Amino acid sequence: MRTKEEKERILILGGSGFIGNSLYKELLSYYNVHCTYCKQEGTFSENQVFHKFCAEVDSMFLLLNKIKPTVIISAMANGTKSLFATHQDIVNYGLLNESCKVLYISSSEVFDASFQHPSYENDLTNSETGSGKFKISIEKLLLEKIPLQTAILRLPMVLGINSPQVVHLRQCIRHQASFEVYPNLVITTTTIDKVCQQIHYIINQFIHGIYHLASSDMVHHEDLFMEITSKIGDKMPIFKSVFSRNEDTYNAILPKENKLPITLQITVSQVIEESSLNEEIISIR
Repeated sequence: MRTKEEKERILILGGSGFIGNSLYKELLSYYNVHCTYCKQEGTFSENQVFHKFCAEVDSMFLLLNKIKPTVIISAMANGTKSLFATHQDIVNYGLLNESCKVLYISSSEVFDASFQHPSYENDLTNSETGSGKFKISIEKLLLEKIPLQTAILRLPMVLGINSPQVVHLRQCIRHQASFEVYPNLVITTTTIDKVCQQIHYIINQFIHGIYHLASSDMVHHEDLFMEITSKIGDKMPIFKSVFSRNEDTYNAILPKENKLPITLQITVSQVIEESSLNEEIISIR
């Protein structure tokens, strides 16, 4: 008899990206996982569970009816009206398939106009950027149309040994190049490994609602990367301080109403430790 996990058919939209591909690797051994990609022909075209999908030209509804997922994870990068229409197709599919769960990977950008304090799950979203406003529109669409089938997963800065930011930091250290830090910016953070574990749990437990998958404490952006750098080695990049305001501002989301089990929570110090592992450990992984 197949287990509950094996019965789930998961479709990851944006499976070629950093977060989507990490989720694919996390879930592959437990579920029937399918992914989409758009531009990386050579990398994914020969993988039978990767399906080419570009929101501007392809039909999401046709793809959904072909794969018939029981879980849809939207990890696609921000887009245009075409990507909004993609999520409208997801809603329509969800209305026809009430057992289907939709996980939308959002971010702290939905609060980027609320910079005077950290933000919690039930705070009013408020953005002044196109990216943040787009994410808010998708959140509202899903929560209004299929609320009991939807999990909104807001992420902070996602680090880890192979994350784009840490890879860039290592390159700047190696070449003595400049790396931008924000001394007055207070943030939360996490690692890609922890995010994947948390999303695996959310799928397995069939839970819905809004979740802030962030560290339980906060840190200044500059301090975070200086700590990671000091643990990586003796060399330093050229830290370029960027000031947007004179006083502290917040780009921090914190879990409050919907906390996951303690084993799935993370602190800033743990993020620093996991993001500063040496080159030998990276190559082993």
